[in-house]
Amino acid sequence: MIGTGDAILFLALGLALGVVYFGLLAWTVRLFTAGNAPARVVPLYLARIVLAVVAFWFIAHHSAMALLLALAGFVVARYPVQRWGQRWGGTA
Repeated sequence: MIGTGDAILFLALGLALGVVYFGLLAWTVRLFTAGNAPARVVPLYLARIVLAVVAFWFIAHHSAMALLLALAGFVVARYPVQRWGQRWGGTA
């Protein structure tokens, strides 16, 4: 069982990770649809995958509840980033 402070920490960590991940995803989509070479798109793709896997791997070593809270924050972060992406004229 984790305390309230830890729960808020892992939820916030998941939110921050989600904002970065989905922000990089929106950027990747904009670059790809603009016809940029794969040499610019592939590193962003790899960076966001590695970032998410490594972060969730470390969180999972804390506890299952920490992982669930971080995943919940990660998923919730998708919606505001998607809205911001639409305002920027992208297709996030």
